Amino acid sequence: MSPVGATPGWSHVRAMLVVVACLVAATLGFVSYAPNRLLSGAAIGVVPAMRLAASPGPAAVFGVTGLVLLASPFLPRRAAWEWAVILAAGGCAAAVLWLAGSYAEGMAAEGPAVARTSLGAACWVLLACTLLLAGDAAARLRLGPAGTLLAAAAIAGPATAVIAAGAVDQLSLAKEYANQRDIFFDAVVRHGEIVVAALLPTVLAGIPLGVATHRRRALRSVLFPVLNIIQTIPSIALFGLLMAPLSGLADALPWLAGLGISGIGMAPAVVALVLYSLLPVVRNTVAGLAGVPAPVREAALGMGMTPGQVFWRIDAPLALPVLLSGVRITAVQAVGLAAVAALIGAGGLGAIMFRGLFANALDLVLLGAIPVILLAVLVDLLMRLLIALTTRRGA
Repeated sequence: MSPVGATPGWSHVRAMLVVVACLVAATLGFVSYAPNRLLSGAAIGVVPAMRLAASPGPAAVFGVTGLVLLASPFLPRRAAWEWAVILAAGGCAAAVLWLAGSYAEGMAAEGPAVARTSLGAACWVLLACTLLLAGDAAARLRLGPAGTLLAAAAIAGPATAVIAAGAVDQLSLAKEYANQRDIFFDAVVRHGEIVVAALLPTVLAGIPLGVATHRRRALRSVLFPVLNIIQTIPSIALFGLLMAPLSGLADALPWLAGLGISGIGMAPAVVALVLYSLLPVVRNTVAGLAGVPAPVREAALGMGMTPGQVFWRIDAPLALPVLLSGVRITAVQAVGLAAVAALIGAGGLGAIMFRGLFANALDLVLLGAIPVILLAVLVDLLMRLLIALTTRRGA
């Protein structure tokens, strides 16, 4: 891999992240310890957590990897140093989780069984800063698909290993997962079903609409204002607006109710997500087709290609990366909005989040929210890799 630069790598972004991480670690609670799941816990700083941890290992790893990240604003802009930052960020994130789990393990051996140790504000900010530092290093490397996967493995691998080894089992979040394990996996599957059920009709309808809009400018002046208005409607309001007509339709046509189409549940959730998702797909389809150079089309026609052949062999391949960018936006948006659909009985991870809100159990809320974030990040990563592959193939 060629070096990304040979000059000193002073970075204002990295310096800001390092300063924020240091200030937060010095002032906010790293973990919180509560006598039970419903009461607010007492904040415990990083240094006390290290002293009370069951093992000195996480503190040592945190110190070594933290020193590399502290020096990251001053490192030369070379590929080797950027990879060092990525590896250190992955190790530091794992060490943060390991340290919190080790503290929880030490307190569990001394305190009551119902006591809970939760991740504090400093822990979350440190995790965010380390991931942002890793993302900055990966962006400087300008990685291809294979390099992106390798960087993702270097960042997520150590933390995954720490979790798989059971080092965080005494944390409140892990205990909530153990109590909700069967419900959790059903919720993940249901969440995925909602997203896929919304994406398929969006793509099948959005791409033809985009092609038609590109070819007929009069349609653009009608379709885009309508889709823009839909985007301005709050998701909760749109779910509510769909409940009445779908309920009436199910009453008028009982066989629809047999298919699961009613005023609550998955049907209004999918319809709402499709309506929200059409604009990015249609807009990017139009933008992708408009970006195809006119001389390329004229050359293809001059070679004897029919308009249909020009579309499938020239327009579609060249417009595909931009089109997929619209699908990426739609997919990530759908993952987040599907959580809100739990309010109308659609299920999914949002159901766990709202159950935690109603029970005033923060870690139960996080048990639903964190997988939604991870799913969105995973979908975004996979779509970016797909876009990179299509861009290279088109080039």
